[in-house]
Amino acid sequence: MFYVRVKDNTKIAVYDLNPAGKETVVMIHGWPLSAKMYEYQKRFLVDHGFRVITMDLRGFGNSDATCCGYGYDQLADDIYQVVRSLNLRPFILVGFSMGGAIVLRYMNRCRGYNVKKLVLLAAAAPIFNRTPDFPYGNSRESTDALICQAKTDRPQLCQDFSRQLLYSPHSEAVKDWFRDLGLSASGIGTVMTAYSLRDEDGRADLKAVRVPTGIFHGTQDQIVPFELGEIQHKAIANSRLSPFENSGHGIFYDELEKFNWEFLDFLQC
Repeated sequence: MFYVRVKDNTKIAVYDLNPAGKETVVMIHGWPLSAKMYEYQKRFLVDHGFRVITMDLRGFGNSDATCCGYGYDQLADDIYQVVRSLNLRPFILVGFSMGGAIVLRYMNRCRGYNVKKLVLLAAAAPIFNRTPDFPYGNSRESTDALICQAKTDRPQLCQDFSRQLLYSPHSEAVKDWFRDLGLSASGIGTVMTAYSLRDEDGRADLKAVRVPTGIFHGTQDQIVPFELGEIQHKAIANSRLSPFENSGHGIFYDELEKFNWEFLDFLQC
């Protein structure tokens, strides 16, 4: 691990595996987890010759927890500054859940700088909550309840989230691991990015995507409904939607072996 200091002096924790790899994959985690969520993808990709870069978003994992800067614009700018700092040439950009919404903002705000392919994993996009002109996703009231819980009982929030994350049967130890990843985040990062989940509108971000895009989404997802993946597929030209019938929100773990091989197939095609 090392740190990249971005323009507001925030230190972003970066993890760079196999710098000599033939192709580079940059993977952005979701709320309220950290870069460690990709443990079972990183080694798999390295074994197939990829350079794998992950980072903790500000307020999460080992990155600084600032008092502000949790909107998608700033989070996308943080990715851009890491990309520039590492001088990354054309690379594949991956985002899970809220991270999917943030990488879409990167494609818009940063004009997809040096991205050759995009991967959306159960992406909370284009809008996480239903609005009068977007009748999809979750209710605003449900996200307000999450924010309230994050402010008053974050351990229970992380416990509940870890149990909602997965659909297929898994051990209690695995669920506890995801709970602990959530608890590794800062309180302020958890709360402030939840506001962004509730309030950000990324419909214009979908229109900005001009690269081949893989959309992986569990049909049993109870956190980001599968219908949002279908909307992403419809809006992004040259996209491929891969439904996972036995996966919930934890698309990267529920059907681990199947996911890893289909993910690899898209990266290599």
